[in-house]
Amino acid sequence: MVKKYETHLKFETLKKGGVGGTPGANNTKLRGENTQAFLYLKRRFYMSTYSTKNTGWRYDFIHKGIRQSKSGFKTKTLAKKAEAIKREDLENPKQETVTQTDMDFLDLLNRRLDFLKAYMSKRHYQDHLYQGKKWLKEWGKLQCTQITEDMIYAYLFKRSKVSHVTANKDLVSLRAMFNFAIKRKWLKHNPTAGIERFPVDKKVKYVPPLEDVLKVILAADFEMQDYLYVIKETMGRMSEINNLTWADVDIGNRHVVLYTRKKKGGNRTPRTVPMSEKLYEVLSRRYRERHKDKPWAFWHRYWSVKEQRHVTGPYKERKLIMKTLCKKAGVKYFRYHALRHLGATVLDRANVNIGSIQRLLGHENRTTTEIYLHSINESEREAIKVFDELAKKSHTKSHTSAK
Repeated sequence: MVKKYETHLKFETLKKGGVGGTPGANNTKLRGENTQAFLYLKRRFYMSTYSTKNTGWRYDFIHKGIRQSKSGFKTKTLAKKAEAIKREDLENPKQETVTQTDMDFLDLLNRRLDFLKAYMSKRHYQDHLYQGKKWLKEWGKLQCTQITEDMIYAYLFKRSKVSHVTANKDLVSLRAMFNFAIKRKWLKHNPTAGIERFPVDKKVKYVPPLEDVLKVILAADFEMQDYLYVIKETMGRMSEINNLTWADVDIGNRHVVLYTRKKKGGNRTPRTVPMSEKLYEVLSRRYRERHKDKPWAFWHRYWSVKEQRHVTGPYKERKLIMKTLCKKAGVKYFRYHALRHLGATVLDRANVNIGSIQRLLGHENRTTTEIYLHSINESEREAIKVFDELAKKSHTKSHTSAK
């Protein structure tokens, strides 16, 4: 603690003369008792940095009636630098950072949605917006610290009545949102930390045979046929094909560039996909016939509820069309995403290495690619053959021993 001192000595300024009336001396008269006191005070008031015998260089000054002093500096320059820093701190004191420990749940939700809209895909943002509307009905008037683990579990249990997958999606999103707040020091505790996911019976995803895919394509109109062929041949996500522009299509070098935000950090990441003969045929024809004022490979004119007028833009969600086409073609229903699984499976059966398949699909992790591979590898078939041979030998041996 800095000790406060009273001001016992004062200075008087004279029009002429110096100490003791000596002409040409300093223009200030000091009232003191002796020369030793004068030398001390000269250092104190005229020299803010000075050297002492045992403690080295020192800075020493008064700020708002409080003495500020520190010794032990090896040189006068170091003492002056330290003094300058100290004076700056005194003149412009740093404000203490107050750590936020709570906030409105509504405020946190809006900040999270702002982040997702800026950094993640539109689909990811819309999924969280849908979930957030349900969360607000539960906790919209509460502070975050009032939301307990039991409250969240009760909500998730209610959601599990829809399905365990649905409840788990809510849990993942809530956990990510509270971690988002903790990382930014808005909160200290995540109420979802102790909650485990609901068990889910994992099933092999249905991958339509190539024959069924071709039946569906042939059941579509000419425009939709092009759209399905591009998804099938690029193995792209629906959102990637919807946002495909002619600037991303290189007819001369026969490749397309697809962009995804499904990466760590939400960066919009490109990947280059070579054109197959069919893809080249479809895109080169569409490029020749394109509207030069429309940058998208696939676009349409639709009624905008938000703007209350007809607008032109790239394709958006087109899920209902697949139900209609599958029914028309007389095949089991599948979605656009199944075409990615089909492409990966076909390449795997042709012994294409998994690294190449991973890059074509745009996966960051090899594990994700393995989920897409539904074919049985030759090594697995060979293992079953060995198992059968061993079983036959064991069966024969048991009969021989019995005789």
